[in-house]
Amino acid sequence: MTRARDFSCLTNKTIAPSILSADFWRLGECLDSLGDSTDVLHIDVMDGSYVPNISFAFPVLKAIRKNTSKILDTHLMIVEPSRYIPQFAEAGADILTVHYEAMTHHDRELKEIRKYGMKAGLTLNPGTSLSLIEELLPLIDLLLIMTVEPGFGGQSICENAYSKVARARKMIDAGPYPICLEVDGGINRETIASISEAGADLFVAGTAVFGADDPAAACRDLHRLAKDVCF
Repeated sequence: MTRARDFSCLTNKTIAPSILSADFWRLGECLDSLGDSTDVLHIDVMDGSYVPNISFAFPVLKAIRKNTSKILDTHLMIVEPSRYIPQFAEAGADILTVHYEAMTHHDRELKEIRKYGMKAGLTLNPGTSLSLIEELLPLIDLLLIMTVEPGFGGQSICENAYSKVARARKMIDAGPYPICLEVDGGINRETIASISEAGADLFVAGTAVFGADDPAAACRDLHRLAKDVCF
């Protein structure tokens, strides 16, 4: 059963602030500083094996869940993600996104995510071809295109990001499935309009939001820039 949340914002040029760029000492304050500027939080889970960095685990996710009604967009950058699907559901994830490159039985694992009441997301690294996932589109609610190499915040966007997002948009629009197209990496005031015009719906932004003096204002500004290309 899908969680009782309104996911319509996912296809409305929404900003998903990445808490990886927040001040961990003041995490609660950082999240409160967003106010109503967004309905989505992006949570990167890294194990130090799939990517060379370590981040949040279940206690942090549970604490965030207890204190917010925002959609928790949970991005797993870990080996054997299928082992932890029930725990992430119990911890409060609304969207569980797993890397194509880290999965073994793609169809079974994506179905399992949905079975536990979460939206199923699939992530592609910059060097992974879109052609590999065409058969999986009926099983996903969200496609996340990494626009940098995964593992660290503050990177510059990859050169092929815009064309890849445009091709992903065409692939999604050619089918009957209402899939959200998300981008993650190098999203800021200089890049968001172009990547939005290429077809992205949901934008992960870390430094551009939490590195600003006013995170809520920064989030609203990015949303405006992404929306402006639609008119």
